[in-house]
Amino acid sequence: MADPNCIFCKIVAGDIPSEKIYEDEHVFAFMDISPLSQGHCLIIPKEHAVTLHETSNEVLSKVLPVASRIVKAMGISTYNLLQNNGEIAHQAVMHAHFHIIPRRNTGEGLGISWQTKEGVDQKTIADAIRSKF
Repeated sequence: MADPNCIFCKIVAGDIPSEKIYEDEHVFAFMDISPLSQGHCLIIPKEHAVTLHETSNEVLSKVLPVASRIVKAMGISTYNLLQNNGEIAHQAVMHAHFHIIPRRNTGEGLGISWQTKEGVDQKTIADAIRSKF
């Protein structure tokens, strides 16, 4: 199911050109038009869903094997696999998607700042999650 206002749905439909690298019944992969590094590409479910948790498990089970095949085809061993959900998490296109961002040196690709939080009760949070699983 496609969203006629979604840029990624338009790319899948062929209404907007892309540098396609893979396509099957469920998955579409193409080069990012604003790459962070050489080879930066996107893998998207053809099914329109805004976030990971809104995407069907059937389709999600097809995405990671494609990501692995692309990484192997690129011949890279260092890369980021990135998936953002929601504006606060820096999701710019509201269609679930995964970035493969090759890292050949520390000066290219994705910059990450990891700021840990003290005093977080991880056990209580884990208990709450397990109770709803």
